Amino acid sequence: MTSPVPRLIVVTDRHLAESAGHRLLAVVHAAIDAGARAVLLREKDLGRIERAALAAAIGALLQPVDGLLLVSDDGAHTAVPATGFAGKPCHSVDDLRQARDDGFDYATLSPVWETPSKPGYGPVLGLDGLAAACAAVPDLPIVALGGVVPGRAAACLDAGAAGVAVMGAIMTAPDPAAVVRGFLAEMGETVTT
Repeated sequence: MTSPVPRLIVVTDRHLAESAGHRLLAVVHAAIDAGARAVLLREKDLGRIERAALAAAIGALLQPVDGLLLVSDDGAHTAVPATGFAGKPCHSVDDLRQARDDGFDYATLSPVWETPSKPGYGPVLGLDGLAAACAAVPDLPIVALGGVVPGRAAACLDAGAAGVAVMGAIMTAPDPAAVVRGFLAEMGETVTT
């Protein structure tokens, strides 16, 4: 099955970006320039108007490269503008089966590794847990999330994941573009910028 799910989804966190001395839009712009073609807007603590403005700004950065903007809201990742393409955040095989049965196009599965952004979701899955989940629900593209840092992305694909979603490693990098290029190269992606 050919999946429309991007190999790399950049997950936003403006607080992490700012802690590294970056502005969020500058990090997203650098990631897109480096070849990222999908961004998941989280920023759930923003008000509706501020979040919509941020979504519009990120969408404008993605538009010239025909990129995909996903917005995390109400337990789903929905494409903006609305295309019907949507993902579901999951933490277990049961969650994945429910996402498949509900007709989602993909699901994130987390946490694969220890990460401060995913406390309280049970023990980390590790590569064995990721592989078991991908084998249990082979008809749903699964995106590995949680603690994915350079050097781990290819192993996620080898375990059966369709791609990876990365937040901290990109948001806090001294050179976000270099990190994105590294992830894409690790996963065998060739992107012309």
